[in-house]
Amino acid sequence: MFEKERHSVQYYGRVIKYKVVTRRGLFPEEPENESSDKKYFQIFIESLQVLPKPIYSRRFRRVVFIPTTWEKLISAVEINDLFDESSLEDKLWAEFKRKNIQAERQEYIKIDTEDYFLDFAVYCEKGNLDVETDGDFWHANPESAKKDNLRDNNLISKGWKILRFTSSQIHEEITSYCVPKITKTINTLGGLKEGRVVPRKINTDSKYIQPSLYDD
Repeated sequence: MFEKERHSVQYYGRVIKYKVVTRRGLFPEEPENESSDKKYFQIFIESLQVLPKPIYSRRFRRVVFIPTTWEKLISAVEINDLFDESSLEDKLWAEFKRKNIQAERQEYIKIDTEDYFLDFAVYCEKGNLDVETDGDFWHANPESAKKDNLRDNNLISKGWKILRFTSSQIHEEITSYCVPKITKTINTLGGLKEGRVVPRKINTDSKYIQPSLYDD
């Protein structure tokens, strides 16, 4: 329904308040159904403002919520620049951009009945790579390690390769170990799957120029 504005962030607004309401309260004209009693956040916004530049999803992802900051919002080139959940992810993402390694942050993957969010999903010609930036506390937690083991096994069963890096590796060995290891794995998987990236053309009907996402 958003037509030319789909797969992008184009507006922002100051939140006045929010409240929890049922779907029935949001859509009183909708016929009663199994979702009528589901609860939703209703967010009231002061007014919508237009961003100086639209922020596009390079792989046309549909993302509902992204924790971010004002600084990231006004400087982001693409959707993956917005995420503000981990300083480790930010540091590795900066290296990905510097090396032109195309990846999707917090990519949603469903394996059988389980839902997973991958720190970085890298799509390659001969398979896919999941790169995880785990904090030291997470690694030292037995319960977390058990969950990771089940998660990794599920992903591997569907053909995913997995690389995990600790916080010390990200802070101290990001250029000497982490990025070379990632690059080597990508090459082993036949290189980046360029076909997943569809460059946008200039839309002359819009007041915005939609940049090719291959450009620097």
